[in-house]
This record gives sequence, C-alpha cells and structure tokens, in this order.
Amino acid sequence: MARLAAATLVSGLVAAVVLTGAGRATADDGTPQNQSGATATINGLKTYGEAVVHGDSGDEQVAAGLFEMSVDGGGTLQTYCVDLHNPTQRDARYHETAWSGTSLGANKSAGKIRWILQNSYPQVNDLAALARKAGVGSLTEQDAAAGTQVAIWRYSDGADVDAVDPQAEKLADYLEKSARGQNEPQASLTLTPPAVSGRPGGLLGPVTVHTNARTVTVIPPSDAALSGVRITDKTGKPVSTAEDGSELYFKVPDDAAGGTSHASSSGGGSAELTVQASTTVPVGRAFTSESRSQTQILAGSSESTVAASANATWAEQGAVPALSAQTDCAKSAVDLTAANTGDKPFTFELMSTEYTIPARTSRTVTIPLQEDQAYDFTITGPNGFERRFTGVLDCKTQGSDAGLTTQTLSEPSPASVGGTTGGTVNLAATGGDSATGVITGVAIGLVVIGGAVLVILRQRENQQTD
Repeated sequence: MARLAAATLVSGLVAAVVLTGAGRATADDGTPQNQSGATATINGLKTYGEAVVHGDSGDEQVAAGLFEMSVDGGGTLQTYCVDLHNPTQRDARYHETAWSGTSLGANKSAGKIRWILQNSYPQVNDLAALARKAGVGSLTEQDAAAGTQVAIWRYSDGADVDAVDPQAEKLADYLEKSARGQNEPQASLTLTPPAVSGRPGGLLGPVTVHTNARTVTVIPPSDAALSGVRITDKTGKPVSTAEDGSELYFKVPDDAAGGTSHASSSGGGSAELTVQASTTVPVGRAFTSESRSQTQILAGSSESTVAASANATWAEQGAVPALSAQTDCAKSAVDLTAANTGDKPFTFELMSTEYTIPARTSRTVTIPLQEDQAYDFTITGPNGFERRFTGVLDCKTQGSDAGLTTQTLSEPSPASVGGTTGGTVNLAATGGDSATGVITGVAIGLVVIGGAVLVILRQRENQQTD
C-alpha cells in the first residue's frame, strides 16, 4: 500500500508537469520545427461514408473520408487521415511537414499510400472510370472517399477495417492490392538551412530556396529600414523575388542595430527573412498539428499560399550560434542542429545536460522524448541570443488493441457540415484548451489522493507502535 501511495503521488506530479505542459506548448508562440510550406486550419470531415474497425475489444463503426482545411493566406486542402486511433480536434491548426516528422517516416508502406492518393478520389474525379478499374458498378463521391480512406488506413495504421458500403469496400480492396511504392513528394516551399550566423559587415548565408512554385516573393526583415539589413544575391545585389534553387544572403552592415534585429551594445543581433508564394501543394505531403490532432496526408490542393522563413544571427566577437530543430521519428526525438561560426565555444544547457559547440563547427544534438510528450525549451546565448522550440512528439499510431480514442457524436457536428451520408461522425468534441483543464484536474486529484493515502498509512503505523 505504501508503494501504491507513493506511485500514485508520483504519477500525479508527472501528469501535472508533462500534460499541462502540452497545453502551454500549443497555446504559446514557439517554433515547433522549421516550419515551411502551407499552414492551415482543419474544417472537418466533408465527404465521407462509413467503415467498421475490427479490434480486440470488438467492432466499432467510424466515419471514413475526406477532410477539408483552410489555408492561411488563401486556399483549400483536402486530406485523408493516417492516424486512425487519435482524435481530430476541431479547428486545429496544421503545418506541412516531411514524412520523417510523422509515423510515415518509419512506415515502409508510406509510398503505397501516396500511390493510392494519386490513383483515387479526388485526384481521379472521373468516378465512372474509377469504378470500372475497381470492378464495381458505380461509385458516389461518398463511396470513393470512404473506400480510399479505408485502403489508406490498412497501410498507415495496419488496421483491420472494412467499408460498410459494398462498392466502397471493393474500391478499397482494389486500391490496396494495386498500390505500388512511390517516393516522398518535395515540400511546396522551404529554406535550407533555416538558420545562419556570422560577423557583421558582410554576407551571411547562403539560404537556398526549394519550391514547386515558379517564383516566390522575398519579404525582408520588418525593421530593415532601421537595422540596415538587406536580403541579396551572392553579389550583394538586393532581391525581391526568387525561384527554386536561388541562394539568398543577409547583408549585414557593420553598425546593424535596432528594432526586431535585437542588436546589442556588443555588436550582436539577429534578423529574419520570409519567402512566400502561391502554388498547389504536392499530393502526399504530410500535415501535423501541435494540438495532438490526428496526422493528415494531402489528397488535393487548390492554388494556396505557402511560406517559409530563415533567421540570421551576427556578433562582432565570441560565439555566434545558429539553431534549428526538427522532429526525427526514427529516433523518437527532436534533433537540434547547432552551428557556431564564432571564435569561441558556444555552451548551453538543455534538460539538465550541458552541451558545448566548439568555434567554427556544427553539431546535431538528439533530444530523446517519449511518445506524446510535450516539449518547450528556450536556449539562450551571448549578445541577447534566444531561441524557443515547442511541440509534441507524435510519431506512432496506436495498435487496434488500444481501441479507438475518437469520440462518436450522436448529432451533427459543426466539423462535419457538408457530409451527405447518415450515421455518426467520429470527431473529438473540442480542442486542446478544455482538455488541458480536465488533465490538470485529474493530475491534482491524483496528488491529493496519494497524499491522503500516505497520511492514513502513517497514522496506522503510529497506532501500531503505541
């Protein structure tokens, strides 16, 4: 009983620290990864049918089909779920990411999922032709969406799942058997590296543009007029547009100062550039949310606004760090890349461990995390340097024996407006904010219960001693 009480107390404390941390990580403005490409808000399940998931605890009927997202700056995305056992949070914000930052990175069948996306609805919108290939009489949009989602779940989650409608089930079987591996699509827009550093009085970079757009607009630092920092090509000529493969540089004057450049009295500072374009996002790109909403994969895109950013840090002397971070699901970790172009070592502490990056070197620090663990850390350095990174490690899909965690609603949901089939819709009831309060209350309750049990045990020990 004593061990049980202690365990209860410790569990309560861990829940209070880790789980409420997830709420903070999603609410504050941090840098989850090197965000680039499209950022969007999920509107809900729009075109769907019904499916049955067979699990150890029995069968459960779920909605299966296409989600819709609204892109920041304009545009619409259509996506399928690749994370069956995780709930979809209403109005969750998503960002485009590489497969390596999701469960797809370690999934040998991820390329087959992309084949399914390219060879089914909505990429193939001739439903009569799709029906002939699948060997079915006819397909409605709802059948096509449900069948496609079921086939994807069989590869993304290893799920034992069937479509309720016979036509949709035949389509799912056809897609599953016909799928062939394909390569991961490139990002719609990204900058590499996302962080550079150096001495003022010259060019810092290069930062290379990677995009499927014909041209991108280069947006200079917001305080360029005050700081004097310019975005140029390798000759030092200012640029306002770029294209795939273009190399951009920060031209930092000797006396760069003021505004958001965060200049210090010792001659150090930082600035950020943004590139933006309008393009279609490649089919098969992954989308993740920092609010623990199920991972999505892109099935279709209108002309949409995409953006990417990079920052530069400079100093006249000492260490000059450049930091960036990205999720590495193969390691169940976040990889922090730290480059130091200065003449002195850059030392920082993270999770009770001290790291030192020697002068003129670059290293990647791997920060192991548990699945679903929230992280929120800030790294500081000389000359007012500060970088904050936040997020939640979401790298695995749960097995079928864990049961579905989505909540079945018995009445129409605002997130499912536009669906044309009957039945219930499997969506989470709310976003992360309300859940945070519940989690915190549970954690506090565990602490109180644990403390009460300890007090009772001590009283019994005293009575026996007397």
